[in-house]
Amino acid sequence: MSGDVHFREQSRAGRPRVYLAGDLVFRPDAEMIFADLKRLCAEAGLEGVAPLDGQMDLAGLAPGYETTLAIISADRDLMDGCDAGLFCLDPFRRAADMDPGTAVEIGYMMAQGKPLCGYTADGRFYPEKVRDYWRKAWGSELRPRTETGGSGGLEDTDGIIVHSEGMLQNGMTEGFIRLSGGNVGVGTTLQEAALPAIRVLADRLLQAA
Repeated sequence: MSGDVHFREQSRAGRPRVYLAGDLVFRPDAEMIFADLKRLCAEAGLEGVAPLDGQMDLAGLAPGYETTLAIISADRDLMDGCDAGLFCLDPFRRAADMDPGTAVEIGYMMAQGKPLCGYTADGRFYPEKVRDYWRKAWGSELRPRTETGGSGGLEDTDGIIVHSEGMLQNGMTEGFIRLSGGNVGVGTTLQEAALPAIRVLADRLLQAA
């Protein structure tokens, strides 16, 4: 079943459902952020679905291996039941890269053929984020590559290519979003950044409904 057919069928039961992914679940103000995103989705004719929505029965479990697997399973079930994904691409834990779990979710929903969009409150290109991280964490500067080819003209002091030039995040993550037909919204706040991405999803999902 193609992704377009899938979300048309889902839409018959109500508003198209959008999975709200990102490192937001780890932030101290997670519930407030998700409430704002759900409101923006509702105003666009969509239903925002947060990972926390599938974890209510798991709240009392102690941290550990089984609890982690239960959360992963619940998140997967939510993704399976949604028509599209909206992903926060903000750098995670003061590093250059986004939350790796969210990157996995991008790949998972891309493979399902569902519409994807992203957003970030950090509009710097990925190599700039790597440069800033390398300076702060290691006190080192990036250097020009002596070899050609690949997706970057710089490398760090370990000789690792600083790739994904022209992208706001790692090329595979942002690239999958764009290959799905989506965009990446940028703003000074998460809500401001998410709004244009939500509008793109709404245009696509509601036209297909």
